[in-house]
Amino acid sequence: MTYHKGALLAGNVSVNLIFYGKFTASQRAIISDFVASKDSLEPSVATWWKTLAKYYAASRTPLLKLGLGKQVVDEKYFLGRSLRDADLAKLAARGAPRNAVNVVLTAEDVAVEGFCMSRCGTHGRSTYVWVGNSAAQCPGQCAWPFHQPMYGPQAPPLVAPNGDVGVDGMIINLAGLLAGTATNPFGNGYFQGPKEAPLEAATACPGVYGKGAYPGYAGDLLVDPATGASYNAHGARGRKYLLPALFDPSTSSCSTLV
Repeated sequence: MTYHKGALLAGNVSVNLIFYGKFTASQRAIISDFVASKDSLEPSVATWWKTLAKYYAASRTPLLKLGLGKQVVDEKYFLGRSLRDADLAKLAARGAPRNAVNVVLTAEDVAVEGFCMSRCGTHGRSTYVWVGNSAAQCPGQCAWPFHQPMYGPQAPPLVAPNGDVGVDGMIINLAGLLAGTATNPFGNGYFQGPKEAPLEAATACPGVYGKGAYPGYAGDLLVDPATGASYNAHGARGRKYLLPALFDPSTSSCSTLV
């Protein structure tokens, strides 16, 4: 993982959520609780975030502090149900212009340019993030391991910790994209490979969630005895989440919470 001398996100940063399309109140709460997660039972969302401290220490930047900002709900599909990148940027502009990451979350009936074909979400260089709900379009690609994979070994899917395959899959992608936004916000921070298609803190560890992971197997995870759901992090309000491994630049290996 090479540091290209660019700026990392620092200071107190608000994460604003722009829900585009129809999300239930429960779905919005799953996502907002993830962003709002502070110290809780271990392993925790907060501890996962602290894994990025090594990136910040090497670049001599104080570790950022993320907090839940404002939430915008657009259930009227202002820009239609088929969006291009320029539309995502317009939606992101509804969030705060400074000291913020504006996250556009599209509902399962919204088609987005490149969605399912080459990506499950993305982050732009103007510190905005987009993540799509893949439940109706490509859960085998963007919500694995909570859905049968589209390709490769066909192991049984895991039970989603919040009971929503699409939104629990969104959490995985959102977490990874926020980590990439923090450590490579403007395309000249930490990444591997070509600048046009970089591997970042989370995308450098695809499909790894727990120790012992290999293609088609997410790793040894915690299991909720009441629901049978698999997870590796505790969050706000007693929630459980599955978060991707982050590349550890000091060991050149993928670091997992469990």
